[in-house]
Amino acid sequence: MPVTLLTPSAEQRMKAYHELSHRAKELVKGGLHKPTITISREFGCEAFPVGEELVKLLERMTDEVWILVDKSLLDEVAKEHNISDEIIRSLGKKPRWLDEMVATLSPKWKSDYDYYRLLCEQVVSIASAGNAVFVGLGAAIITKHMKNCHHFRLIAEQDFKVQSIARRMKLSKQDAELLVIEQQKERDRVIRKLLDADERDPLHYHMIFNNGKVKNQKIAHIIADYVLK
Repeated sequence: MPVTLLTPSAEQRMKAYHELSHRAKELVKGGLHKPTITISREFGCEAFPVGEELVKLLERMTDEVWILVDKSLLDEVAKEHNISDEIIRSLGKKPRWLDEMVATLSPKWKSDYDYYRLLCEQVVSIASAGNAVFVGLGAAIITKHMKNCHHFRLIAEQDFKVQSIARRMKLSKQDAELLVIEQQKERDRVIRKLLDADERDPLHYHMIFNNGKVKNQKIAHIIADYVLK
């Protein structure tokens, strides 16, 4: 599945997003927050399929609506705030000195950090409401101090990640291998720049799974049992 492809459930997830955002605004400070789950992964691990399975499982176990939040959903949220696709794609790529220089010339200029701050606010808002499963987005780091959040990470051997990307994106093994290497480097760089953190640090997470050795459905069941029981 291409990393920029919107999933068929985007419209339905946007509806759930607005419902959860409304609930977050109504939460009284100190009130009961429902659980939120974040899934970090090495590029090529199958976090979105795990997230989809997890949401279905959690809805059956709780008889409540859950939302799967990934980049495609927050891209749609960004559009509602009139943030262009080009800006979203370029987050973390422009040199910081350029943001700072242009900011002194035009008060209307918004830097990468301003836009990313908006996305972080959306993550925190949804996480506060609970009943959310985040895939990627640095959500484990953004929400690390929130007591209702539970953090998990998927890792795997390189061959598993390459084969998975080749299969899901219909690429040759050689192209998939290059993509896995390049995307992982870029992801690590952006997280370091925008969140000043290392996603690979195991201390961020409640559990880490070897995606190449544990099936997606099993991972989802373990996470659901841990979070709810």
